[in-house]
Amino acid sequence: MSRLKSFCLLGSLASICLFVVGCNTVPQDQLRVSQLRARQLYQQNQSLVAQSSQASQMAQSLSVEKQQLEQQLASMDSQLQTANSRLGNLNAERSELQNRYVSLLKQAQNADSPLSDETSRRFQELANKYKDFEFDPHTGVSKFHSDILFDSGSDRLKKDATPLLNEFAAIMSDGDARDLNILVVGHTDDKNIVQSTTKSNHPTNWHLSTNRANSVVLALSNGGVAETRMGAAGYSKFQPVIDNMDDSTRSKNRRVEIFVLAPDAIVAGWDPQHSLN
Repeated sequence: MSRLKSFCLLGSLASICLFVVGCNTVPQDQLRVSQLRARQLYQQNQSLVAQSSQASQMAQSLSVEKQQLEQQLASMDSQLQTANSRLGNLNAERSELQNRYVSLLKQAQNADSPLSDETSRRFQELANKYKDFEFDPHTGVSKFHSDILFDSGSDRLKKDATPLLNEFAAIMSDGDARDLNILVVGHTDDKNIVQSTTKSNHPTNWHLSTNRANSVVLALSNGGVAETRMGAAGYSKFQPVIDNMDDSTRSKNRRVEIFVLAPDAIVAGWDPQHSLN
């Protein structure tokens, strides 16, 4: 029996040895490669998980930003609509005011002359006497060409202008004309002030036109017209009666106009049809 047991034990040991030898027959290089590949796959999987988490967070952040932008755009659109509405209202008000102003101007220009027949007759006689003085019996507007009143670039009245203005003042200080008002308006041609001597007194055509109107007002005041009845204005080069093409046409634009106004007159002198844009 002991021999049989020994034989069986030897057989078992032999089997174990064969099994161990069989296991060791797998190449070690392949095992290492498999282990390395498994580790790489694990690391790649971890990286993909991290990237997926970052992408999810970024998507959530973008979603929040999108909502904020949509809210801002909605607010800006509302503000734009409000601004457009206000702009439309302002444009409508501006158009209405412009139409009313032009209507008043036309009413003033198309209104009957405030002068009586006798006063109109006397002004017409004055126009016949002085060739550079014009009188419109329909509107009561008088025009003095600047050549009869002033030297070029000057606002000092010529000596020859004094008798004319004194006669004008005498007419306006007699009869029904004493209740009327006067607006004196100066105009220039399109040439800018360039001479230094002129520029020192009249830097621009605005200065020259208004200064000439002031000189006429003061002359009429010296002639007996109350200063409370008068006003002065200048339109520079922007109200020509004819295109400034040559010296002849420019001389017609260099003028001083006197508007005789009824006591309730609102505006006079500005002509939108002749205004330069």
